[in-house]
Amino acid sequence: MTKAIQPKNTGAFYVQAVLSFGVSVSAVAIGLAYLPVDTWVRAFLSIGVLYVVTSTFTLAKCVRDRQELSDVTTRVDQARLERLLAEHDPFKVD
Repeated sequence: MTKAIQPKNTGAFYVQAVLSFGVSVSAVAIGLAYLPVDTWVRAFLSIGVLYVVTSTFTLAKCVRDRQELSDVTTRVDQARLERLLAEHDPFKVD
């Protein structure tokens, strides 16, 4: 059975993703700190940002899990096809 080539993320891609996330969270935090509004408005916006961040992680996990499930299904289907092709004898007469 042939194994499908799985794309791998490099270390540089991982570092870029972490840095991008860090910069964006820092920018939002600084923006909230210097926002010319009352404290309760800042707190309300901070809770909203926290909810968006956690929702983003949850969505990313769901997308990853769905992709992995489709990869497993594809591998099972490929194995079934290879088994059928291995068992098939085109010269056999019934």
